[in-house]
Amino acid sequence: MIQVARESADHPDARWLLDQLSDTLARLTGSSGRARFDAAEMEMPGRLFAVARNAQRQPVGCGAFRPLQPGVAELKRMFALPGSHGVGAALLTFLEQQARQAGYQQLWLETRRVNGRALAFYARHGYQPIASFGPYAAMPQAQCLGKRLDGQGEA
Repeated sequence: MIQVARESADHPDARWLLDQLSDTLARLTGSSGRARFDAAEMEMPGRLFAVARNAQRQPVGCGAFRPLQPGVAELKRMFALPGSHGVGAALLTFLEQQARQAGYQQLWLETRRVNGRALAFYARHGYQPIASFGPYAAMPQAQCLGKRLDGQGEA
């Protein structure tokens, strides 16, 4: 059974998961993604960092969101340990619910085009390509995706 809960991004388990994610991204894309995430920022209003734990309470995944523009949050640092089935879906469901409760109508994210597993995962969960936003607009290797949280059509 996977349990997902809000936790501090500075917790040792969270830092370990974020390091695992950064190492994985660096191998896959050449960039760790560390420069676009500030753990201390997660304590500010409108933001949330979550950790998924297995039945033995071991950390198996993490994810976050932060405000991007009115009504839109950006999904950040989504990661599930390899072989931990159902963790990504549990994290995404939790983050979508929490974002909806926080008043967001949409979630947007960026992943790299080379990350086929992530692209397929998000497509299975209703995320569709959107125009590149923010710093990703100048990055041809970036793929931006979005999902409406209110069920009202496309992002």
